[in-house]
Amino acid sequence: MNQTHFDLLAQTAARVHAETNHHYGGYLPYEFHLRLTASFASRYMYCLEVDEATEETILAAALFHDAIEDARLTYNDLKKLLTRLRDEHNLLLNATAAAEIVYALTNDKGRTRAERAGAAYYAGIRQTPWAPYVKMCDRLANMTFSTLWHPVQRMAHVYAEEMPHFLEEIGEVPQPMIDEALRLCHPAK
Repeated sequence: MNQTHFDLLAQTAARVHAETNHHYGGYLPYEFHLRLTASFASRYMYCLEVDEATEETILAAALFHDAIEDARLTYNDLKKLLTRLRDEHNLLLNATAAAEIVYALTNDKGRTRAERAGAAYYAGIRQTPWAPYVKMCDRLANMTFSTLWHPVQRMAHVYAEEMPHFLEEIGEVPQPMIDEALRLCHPAK
């Protein structure tokens, strides 16, 4: 992907999260999580057979994957924003496809994690092209962050416990990503 295009998308995604005073891990700018998610998307892109426009669409979705859920954008707001960026800066991405991925990754209403990520949520991910891939990138980013320090954060244990169900529900993703997730479930003690 063109570095200028990536930087524009990353800076814009960071801005929309910063405008809502959204942080990651309680103290980091949310941009950290967005870039880490996009880093996994880029790292495993070799597993996909996609053209440059699809690659840019996937990376845009990775950078904006929490925009509806956390940055108070609607689906239409996001689609308009990505369309404007595409048109003004000659990006290659498919704005509708990227917005569809983000929409699919937006948690449902619920009182618990299980309710927010229930059967309908995972069905939406499986039915949306590239959404399983981007969701796995998001999970790898969260798992990586939660296992950076010793002792590992509480969420590392939650992700490890959820992993069998997560892998069963998410849909098809490249095996190297699954291997990385399983490795992160059992970090060095």
